[in-house]
Order: sequence, then C-alpha cells, then structure tokens
Amino acid sequence: MNDGFFTKKEVESKSRPSGKINSCASCGLYKHVKFPKMAPYGEFRKEIMIVGEAPGEYEDLNGKPWQGKAGKLLQLTLESLGIDLFKDCLSINACRCRPIDTKGGNRIPTNFEIECCRPTTLQIVEQYNPKVILLLGNAAIYSFLGHRWRKNLEGVYKWRGFTIPDQDFTAWLCPTFHPSFINRLEKNVEIIWKQDLMNAISLTSEPLPKNKPPIIKIITDLKELYDIKSDLISFDYETTGLKPQAKGHRIICTSVSPDENSAYVFLMPKSQHERKPFIELLSNNLVGKMAHNCKFEDTWSRVRLQQTVRNWQWDSMLAAHLLDNRKGITGLKFQTYVNFGIVDYDSEISPYLQADDKNGNSFNKINKLISNPEGVHKLLYYCALDSIYEYRLAMKQIKIIDYNFLPF
Repeated sequence: MNDGFFTKKEVESKSRPSGKINSCASCGLYKHVKFPKMAPYGEFRKEIMIVGEAPGEYEDLNGKPWQGKAGKLLQLTLESLGIDLFKDCLSINACRCRPIDTKGGNRIPTNFEIECCRPTTLQIVEQYNPKVILLLGNAAIYSFLGHRWRKNLEGVYKWRGFTIPDQDFTAWLCPTFHPSFINRLEKNVEIIWKQDLMNAISLTSEPLPKNKPPIIKIITDLKELYDIKSDLISFDYETTGLKPQAKGHRIICTSVSPDENSAYVFLMPKSQHERKPFIELLSNNLVGKMAHNCKFEDTWSRVRLQQTVRNWQWDSMLAAHLLDNRKGITGLKFQTYVNFGIVDYDSEISPYLQADDKNGNSFNKINKLISNPEGVHKLLYYCALDSIYEYRLAMKQIKIIDYNFLPF
C-alpha cells in the first residue's frame, strides 16, 4: 500500500534525526589525547565489527584498540571460539578519542560525546558493511540505538543476548557486556558473556532474513472479512484509552491478520449491523484468535462490542515473558525489533495513544490524530502493522516453544 505521504523518519537524517549537528569541534576530546579520532583497526576477514566504549590509557598510548586488561580478555575469549580479534574483526569505539577525567584517568564517555562520534560511526558501518556487529556495553548500545529507539533505552542488561536482524544496518546486531565489566564480576557472568559471543559469531554464516513488504487492505465494508479462509488470525484494536468501562470510550479501528504478511484494517462502524461480519469472526469457534496481551482485546470486545472472543489460542506477550522474564522486553515494539529488526514504526503514533495522566479511565489523544484524513491513514497503517507483527511473532514463538496443543 502506498502511504501517499512522507513520514518524519523518512525525511530525517539517519545520523542526526533531531537535526542537531554534533562534531569533533563541538566535542573537543581530540585536543587532549595522543591519538585523536582513532581509526578502525583490524583485517576484517570474517566481517565481524566489534564496537567498544572508548580508548583507554593503553589504547591511546599505542594508537590501537584493546591493549589493556579488557582487551586481553576479549582476545583470549574470542581465540577460544576460533576468532582472531585483529585478523577476523574490525574494532571501533562508540567514542573515538580517550575521555579523560580531572585526575588524568579514564572515564566513561558522555552521551553527547558519543553523539558527536555517531556520524562517523555510521559512515564506517556503511563503508565496511559488516555481517555481525558486536555491541560491547552501554556506550556501544547507545551509539547504535540511542537515535533510533525512542522509548526507554535502558542498558546492557535489557539488550544483551539478543541477536537482532537489524534492517537499517543490514547486519546482525548483537549486544552484550563489555569485557571490562566481566573482569570485575564473578565467573558465572563470564559464562553468559561467552555464550553471547558464541551466538553472535555463529551468525557470520547465517543470511540476514529480509522482511517482505506487508500487504495492507483498508476496507469500509466489513463483509470483505468473509473472504478470510485462515483458521488462525491475530487482531488488534486502537482505542480511546486503556479501559473500556468509562463513558465515551470506544474502539477507533481494528486490524485482522490472517497470515504473517497481510492485514485487513478498518474504522470500527458505529452500528451493530455494520459490525456483524467482525462480530461473527470473533464468535467463530473454528477460527483461533491471537493478540499481544489478549486481555486488552478480550475486555474491549466484551464491554464495547458485547461479544465474547471465542477460541483464544495465543498471547504473544505472555509467550515473550515465558521465553525471557526480564523486565521491559515483552512489549510488541521491542519484540518486533529484536526478532525482526524493524525499529521505530510507532514514534509518530504513540504520543496520541498516551493519556496526560496515569488514570486508567482517562482518554488519550487519538481523536486529535484522526481529526484529518492523513491522521486516519497513519493510524490505520500502524494498526495493521501491529496485527501483522503479532502474527509473525506468535509463529516464531510457537516454533521455539514447540507447543503441540494447537488444533492446526
């Protein structure tokens, strides 16, 4: 489906989406080090890019990365996995110049310093086109995600262990701990770190999966839902708030995906007669239903459509929690990114889906969004993507969990 408009993401600069110009001149670290703007280092034989934090004292003295204790640990660990740090990899840092504290020692680079280096970092990625990018620590994660992940980025504990088929970088993005962090902790953390490195290295021979452009059909006559022949669907609502019980709340639009790559999407009709094809779909016991947090769709269906959803089969949010119970990772947007490499498809819409207060009965700003045809179009497209990604995620989770009780 053609959008008919350019999104903010499409017209913004990849290296500086906010429009701010950050440079070496505005940072100034280069003035106080022996080897400023340290160049990429390594022969890159296996097309692995390793992103560290910043040069330390030993790196700045020698003019190349990984010269200290952390570097020795990384070199030995990779060697045990069959990888030569300097022959098989290309090493860069989130901050190219050594950050120095007031006493002349090493310090962690600031986010601003990382942002000043980011344009060069992205140019290096584009120049070398790595197959695998290892992000070691918080600074590296901020360098590659801080300008694209518009929500709560948090740090390495949230991101480590995921092997992300990043569609922007066309590479496997693999965050894990920095070796200096491993040096300070117990052996059991080193085991986890080594497993992360092993999983990342294994991807050098794994083609990056490409996502097909979704097929999205906006419908005005819900009778087209009768064309659905699948015995399993995912569906998604966009509503005026979180809870349907308060007076005036309503379902604004709905999307239904009969497979991993297509969706029907429509504004919810006001009359029960016009809704009938969708109501019949919800009540059909022969069609399995899926959603991401099905409690939400189930409650809104009962309260606002007076219809109980029959034959729930899968909740991809609960399955995400079952597979990995870390906090802050079960949301659909996070799961879509770490599983399919699709980042930030919701930044234009999400502000309108939030209320001004934390009262569950409050109204969000969705009516403002749909006050013009362009806003309606954007909301429908976003809603359709939600149900498509829910379907894709559920199919992947089912394979991983090896769930054998579904009747299809």
